[in-house]
Amino acid sequence: MSRPGKKKKVLFILEIIVLLLFIGGLYVYGQLSSKLDKIEQPVLNEEKILVNQEVPKMTGYTTYALFGIDHRDKNAALGGENSDTMMIASVNNDTKEVRLVSIYRDTLLNVGTDTYAKINSAYAYGGPEQAISALNTNLDLDIKDYVTIDFNALATAVDCLGGLDIPMSYAEIVHMNNYCVETAEETGKSYTPVPLPEPTPPLEEQENIIGTYHLNGVQVTSYCRIRYTASLDMGRTERQRRVIQMLVTKAKTAGLSTIFEIMDEVFPMVKTSVSKNGILALIPSVIGYSIGNTTGFPMNYKFADVKGSVIVPTTLESNVIELHKYLYGDNVAYTPSATVTERSAKILEIVGGEANIVDTAPVVEDTDADNDFVWQDTATDTSDNSGYDPGYDPGYDPGYDPGYDPNSGSGSENGDSGYDPGYDPNYDPNGGSGDGSEDGLGDGSDGSGDGSDSGSGEESGDGSVDGGYDDGSGMSGDQE
Repeated sequence: MSRPGKKKKVLFILEIIVLLLFIGGLYVYGQLSSKLDKIEQPVLNEEKILVNQEVPKMTGYTTYALFGIDHRDKNAALGGENSDTMMIASVNNDTKEVRLVSIYRDTLLNVGTDTYAKINSAYAYGGPEQAISALNTNLDLDIKDYVTIDFNALATAVDCLGGLDIPMSYAEIVHMNNYCVETAEETGKSYTPVPLPEPTPPLEEQENIIGTYHLNGVQVTSYCRIRYTASLDMGRTERQRRVIQMLVTKAKTAGLSTIFEIMDEVFPMVKTSVSKNGILALIPSVIGYSIGNTTGFPMNYKFADVKGSVIVPTTLESNVIELHKYLYGDNVAYTPSATVTERSAKILEIVGGEANIVDTAPVVEDTDADNDFVWQDTATDTSDNSGYDPGYDPGYDPGYDPGYDPNSGSGSENGDSGYDPGYDPNYDPNGGSGDGSEDGLGDGSDGSGDGSDSGSGEESGDGSVDGGYDDGSGMSGDQE
């Protein structure tokens, strides 16, 4: 028989442990609460968030819009910024599985007020309200909340976690090193270029994975910006989703001090409509969440040349059906709304019918500044965007052209018609206008511009796009 004094001692120790855990919990809660105050939480104008009447209510799921903003991508005509990245995150509240879908930035959709343009311009037209509305009405969704970050936040989060180990191809190394120059200037962070392996692989092998590299924040962010490989924006968005998965996995094993550091450094760069109490309520179950499959939208698409290359869903209606199956499962009954059906037909009409859509991105010749397409039904337009200049290119990215120098006005940005993954690895974006030859492998069209900055940035590609990104690892398409 144990002595009464021993029992009292054991109970006392248990009480001390419980008390310490309670105090520790209060401390952590207090720290979290104060750090959440760093997040900017603008109030959404819910009256501006549009949802189609026929949209089914998806019980058991919570869906968010995620926007990545590049502050360099200022839409002067509209007074706002295009969303360089658009994602949909669907959370299964029971299984805690998160599914991510990237919306390809050059997809031709209704961005609001019967205006059809590249979907990434919706954010510039009317901020998060209009961007969310564009996702809801084109895709039959009922999104109410969003999160917006800029690429400085990504670079900072990666550095706080000690970097990421990422498999890369020769072409990705070359592009990433080039992008790092500008990314470092924008973020004020440093990096060391990844040495190019020797010997240089044959041209047809330069997009095969050749090794795994430890990258810091500037490098990872630059890796996520690459969209001038043969896989175009499809490859870029797949890289972004891959990085998000890596970040989530690494954060789960990070210590509390690292998590607090991320909150201190990254939260000031975040905007969200989710309330502080809403975030705090999610925290206890966050550790159980996992990112499952990821993909891109549209799943089935072709290209059209309408004053610049655009991605055309084939058809919008059938793609939205597949999207709902992907986000919410095959057992969810869904029929496309009248709005989606009408827009599906309108998109095909705008591009001139099936005869004008092709399997590969067209090479677009830049003959003037008006090289981006915007279609607007002026009969029903009630917006105040009459001053919008369709010549502005929301797809323009000064990071591509090996000859482009933002300080000298040189570079052609001519729709990527001269892209060759074997281009000059010694390119210095601050050191000149480029030789136009891409290390002797291109057709001479890059780096030879007239300083007009009139390029479309339209990811026209090299005619090899088949909708699947083959990175040499056995993964093809946007299904990972």
